[in-house]
Amino acid sequence: MAHHESWRVPTPVQELVGAAEEPPSRYVLREQDRPGSLLVADDMPEPIPVVDLTRLPDDDAEAAKLRSALQSWGLVLVSNHGIEAAMMDEVMDASRAFFHQPLEEKQKYSNLIDGKRFQIEGYGNDRVVREDQILNWNDRLHLKVEPEDERNYAKWPKRPESFREVLREYALKTKIVRDGILRAMAKILELDEDYFVGQIGDKPTAFARFNYYPPCPRPELVNGVQPHSDGGVLTILLVDKEVGGLQVQRDGVWYKAPSQPYTLLINLGDVMEVMSNGVFKSPVHRVVTNEEKERISLAVFHGMARETAIEPAAGLLDEKRPARYRKIDAMDFFAGLQEHIARGTRFIESLKI
Repeated sequence: MAHHESWRVPTPVQELVGAAEEPPSRYVLREQDRPGSLLVADDMPEPIPVVDLTRLPDDDAEAAKLRSALQSWGLVLVSNHGIEAAMMDEVMDASRAFFHQPLEEKQKYSNLIDGKRFQIEGYGNDRVVREDQILNWNDRLHLKVEPEDERNYAKWPKRPESFREVLREYALKTKIVRDGILRAMAKILELDEDYFVGQIGDKPTAFARFNYYPPCPRPELVNGVQPHSDGGVLTILLVDKEVGGLQVQRDGVWYKAPSQPYTLLINLGDVMEVMSNGVFKSPVHRVVTNEEKERISLAVFHGMARETAIEPAAGLLDEKRPARYRKIDAMDFFAGLQEHIARGTRFIESLKI
């Protein structure tokens, strides 16, 4: 690969703000990919339920709300999740403080090796694989938080000083949320309560992705994040209290995703759609930008251990309910996912039988 391919290393989006009245052409969606304005999305036809995590999995009414949300949207809001409001504020404040630092400070944690070779962890943009690739209007810091012994602390910011400790504590608490949701889903499907917790393996992975969406001069022309579904088991999302932007697609229509202060938004991933044999959905979603305001979010992506296999739960299959997805090793799944993300397609479609 020629090292002069400067298109592989885009300027951080934050550095583009104020430089021009139009976003650079690399960010502007082709006309056929933006029917009307990206900013136009419907309100949800019914509100997404807020489920009380302390009452799952044994409260039938809460379980019914969870089932309904995950079957129809693949999303649910969770309250009483055990993460204090002060900690949620602290982790968002630390995120904002990181992105507000000078560029040279942030680039100490760059996701490029020698300024050119992309790695998934660190600060910067997503992988750029083609010169004509349309880029997302966001900068991000992507860090592996689980398993603990695989954390690469060289990529964890030292400033603000609170960052590392807050992230360690927050990541630990999201594991408890993950397991509570997994047990409730297993019970809803009449599987052993620990079935999904067991399936993800002894050392499941988790990545924290801090997203920074700077103001954009023409938000109707760009994606904050392009439409996609998450590849893993489930995503625990902490969204900006002030600025919306997340949208979810159902039956070809885009809807504004809900948020409530101090609730968590749980978003199912492709792995869970496969393991539930399609009963639960992995929703396609995107993020739009704002002309005047920056937006911050923190997604913790919970996945599988590397040595596991991903397949529909045997307890959900019979003559009337055949497997709808083929079995695949987690390593092959992850490799396929990376390839499809770069192409803007959904890997899960290739697993359908």
